[in-house]
Amino acid sequence: MDVTHQDHPITCAKEPGRVQVLFEGHSIATSDDVLVLREAGHEPVRYFPREHVAMAFLGKTDKVTHCPYKGQASYYTIMRDRQIVENAVWSYEDPLPGMGRIAGRLAFYPEHFDFQVGARSASDTEAADHGRPEAANAPARGVDDVVRHTDSGSGASQAEHWDANVSIPDDEAWEGDDIREDGPSPVAKPYEGTGSI
Repeated sequence: MDVTHQDHPITCAKEPGRVQVLFEGHSIATSDDVLVLREAGHEPVRYFPREHVAMAFLGKTDKVTHCPYKGQASYYTIMRDRQIVENAVWSYEDPLPGMGRIAGRLAFYPEHFDFQVGARSASDTEAADHGRPEAANAPARGVDDVVRHTDSGSGASQAEHWDANVSIPDDEAWEGDDIREDGPSPVAKPYEGTGSI
């Protein structure tokens, strides 16, 4: 779909691959049928089929705006895990002629949501959307990039040990101290000889 209104071009094309929308880390929409609308003077906007959106977390509001190129937009507030953002999602229920492909689909304000396209992370997707191709073309993060814990619980390390950045105190470090491990202690150590509490 390509529409031009007096030097105001609008194009709409299918996004290749699957797109996921995250709100506070929770998936709100996942679809492989996403349309990307590019309009002169605006960032690209992704429109998702309503059936691929978790509508249980959205509530329609009274807000209505009018675009001279697309028509009347309705708005939705998102409510999830006690997080509420009013009018964070919009939809053109009955758009103007030439814009029928986005009818009933939902779009999300990017300042409130994260987008993941295909295997790209949300930050890589944002970089691509804002014209930073060097980040968008970076290899997708995979299993090898997962942060590993130093101990799986089995007692065996999952990664090589780092070299110690401090040395163990030697006898010289204790010189002049009244408390020595190799002699009687003049001060009783709290809980010495007792079981754990």
